[in-house]
Amino acid sequence: MLSRRVVVCLDVAAERVVKGVEFESLRDVGDPVDMAMRYEAAGADEIIFLDISASRENRATILDVARRAAEGLFIPLTIGGGIRSAADVGNSLRAGADKVSINSAAVKNPGVLTESAMRFGAQCVVASIDARREGDGWRVYTQGGRMRTDLEPVSWAVECVNRGAGEILLTSIDRDGTRDGYDIELTRRVSDAVQVPVVASGGAGSPLHIVEVLGNGHADAALVASILHDGQVTVQEIKRRMTEAGFMVRNAA
Repeated sequence: MLSRRVVVCLDVAAERVVKGVEFESLRDVGDPVDMAMRYEAAGADEIIFLDISASRENRATILDVARRAAEGLFIPLTIGGGIRSAADVGNSLRAGADKVSINSAAVKNPGVLTESAMRFGAQCVVASIDARREGDGWRVYTQGGRMRTDLEPVSWAVECVNRGAGEILLTSIDRDGTRDGYDIELTRRVSDAVQVPVVASGGAGSPLHIVEVLGNGHADAALVASILHDGQVTVQEIKRRMTEAGFMVRNAA
C-alpha cells in the first residue's frame, strides 16, 4: 500500500505567499522559501509553489524562488504558473523542481503535456485542473479561475493522462479557501477515471476533511494551505488522524 501524502501549497504572488477565498481577496501570509522549509521540518510530504498571477500577467514563473527553495528542501517540490511550453518545464526542472504543474497552457495546447512527458518523463508532468460547479456538473476554468472553458473536468483529466500527465492536481474553485471540506464527488469521479495519482485541492478545514477526501474521494494526496498557514492545525495532527483512519503515512508522530 502506498503512503497517502500531505501536500502543502504555497500560492505565490510578487514573491510572497498569499491566500484567498475562491481565488479572490488575497492576503499576504509570508515568505515562500522560509515557509517551505518550516513545513518540511513539520512533516509535509511535498511542497507546491503556484505562481497564481503568472498566466494572466503573461510572464514566466518564479524560477528564482523555486531555485532558492530547492537548495534547502529534501522533499519533492512542484512549481506551476506561467508554464507555457516544454522549454518552460525544462527550465523549472533545472531550477530544482521535481515536478511541474501545467494548467492554462495545456488547455490551449494539449500537446505541451505530450512533449514535456516525452522529453522529461511523465513522472514530472502534473496536469492542474481548476473546476467550478455548474448545475449538476462542473466546468474547467483557466487563467487563475477567471476564464471559463467548454471542458468537463473528468473527461479532461482522462485526456491529460492520455497525453502524458503523470499526476492530476484537482482544485475545486468553489471550495478554495472556504474550509468547508473538499468536493468529494468531483474528486471521486476524477480519481476513479484515471490511473495516475490525484491530489485533491480546495476546502480543507480540518484533519477530518483530509481523511474524508482520501477515503470517500479516493484521492492519493490532499493539498492543504490556509489551515496550516493560520496555525489552525499542524501537519502532524493531520497525519495522526490519517493514521487513526488506517492510512499509511510517512513520519507520523
